[in-house]
Amino acid sequence: MNLKMIGACLIALLTFAVTPAHSEDEGQRASTGGAQTLDDILARQKGLEVDESFRRENLGSSDNAQPASGSLGTLGGFSSSDIYRGIRYAETDIKVSNNSHAAEILVQDGGMSWLLTREGNIRTFAGYGIGGIIIALAAFYFMRGRMTIEGGPSGQTIERFKPFERFGHWCLAGSFIMLACTGLLLLFGRSVIIPIFGHEANSAIATFSIWVHNNIAWVFMASLVAIFVMWVAHNIPSKLDLVWFAKGGGIIGNGHPSAKKFNGGQKLIFWMTIVLGTSVSMSGLSLLFPFEMPMFAKTFALINTVLPAMGLPTELLPHEEMQLAHLWHAIVAITMIIAIIAHIYIGSVGMEGAFDAMGDGQVDLEWARQHHDLWVEEEQAKGSPIRQVGMFDEDNARSVCVYDRSLFRCVFCIKRNGFLISRSPIGTVSAT
Repeated sequence: MNLKMIGACLIALLTFAVTPAHSEDEGQRASTGGAQTLDDILARQKGLEVDESFRRENLGSSDNAQPASGSLGTLGGFSSSDIYRGIRYAETDIKVSNNSHAAEILVQDGGMSWLLTREGNIRTFAGYGIGGIIIALAAFYFMRGRMTIEGGPSGQTIERFKPFERFGHWCLAGSFIMLACTGLLLLFGRSVIIPIFGHEANSAIATFSIWVHNNIAWVFMASLVAIFVMWVAHNIPSKLDLVWFAKGGGIIGNGHPSAKKFNGGQKLIFWMTIVLGTSVSMSGLSLLFPFEMPMFAKTFALINTVLPAMGLPTELLPHEEMQLAHLWHAIVAITMIIAIIAHIYIGSVGMEGAFDAMGDGQVDLEWARQHHDLWVEEEQAKGSPIRQVGMFDEDNARSVCVYDRSLFRCVFCIKRNGFLISRSPIGTVSAT
């Protein structure tokens, strides 16, 4: 008995070893009556390309209709399987009450590849991209330190941005930060929030995030238009930008490269924000108004005209348009988040005096000369006022020293009308 069992097992193992488990040849497919094989199913779940012409074209024909007296007379030349295949591949004439092409699509299996891409490549890109830029900036800070004003603050300030410019900037910045946070909560909710806080918490957070995301998006788009109108004239590329990039913004070599109101790095951030911001806004509008703003079929057709070798699909179902819009929206948004994190670093802890430009609009004159010398010359030629930081009270013979808000100490001494004001940690001393 044991020998028989062993022999049967050996025969079974030998059979599996020498026979392909799932053959994709026409013989096997024919033996199933044209139905898909297990390999087809597994390949589709992995997002691989599957040749489904054998099913898409097997939809029945009225030429094969049986006479009314025949057993299939009521169905004509179409079987139930033919009808179901037609529904799956959107080849059946479906009648719906709302006359929407999207409602006519009863089955669309592209959602599996969309889901796998979202939970796989998109999350990986977001995690490594955002985490990587934060680690890189932290390492740069500890190695390079904060970029300070050479020689220290001058004690004089010049207006860098006017109030309406700062308002437009902070509307754009604030809306972008809220969109980024809510978008990341929606992207990582299932993998991060649910394991820690549970399904109910994730549901509440996701519902709130969607509401905020959909409404704050209008502020972002309006602010994007505003900053484009305000600053486009100052962000036209020039030869100065090439020199700026060659010197790494002053990191390579000695001295700071000359720049006008915006240097090469700021122009790069500006155009990145405008181009990617417009792109993410368009895909966002497509998602806000489902099936009403298809963009990818026409875009792919244009790309194929310029680059025929790409061979991108130009006939897309409404649901495929939505899936592509969602993926593109996420990719562009994550790219912007990575770039804006670097921008926030430079404008805050990375550079002394930079935040003041968007804080109260007044920047130290020496800082401006080091980073935007040509702009300072233009402003002085126009007679822009130069403010003296520190106030002198002649009646009380006392003065306020220049106070560096980032260092929280007095850093400059003023001598006026014969009174020498020495350095003081509290900012005021008696005259001598």
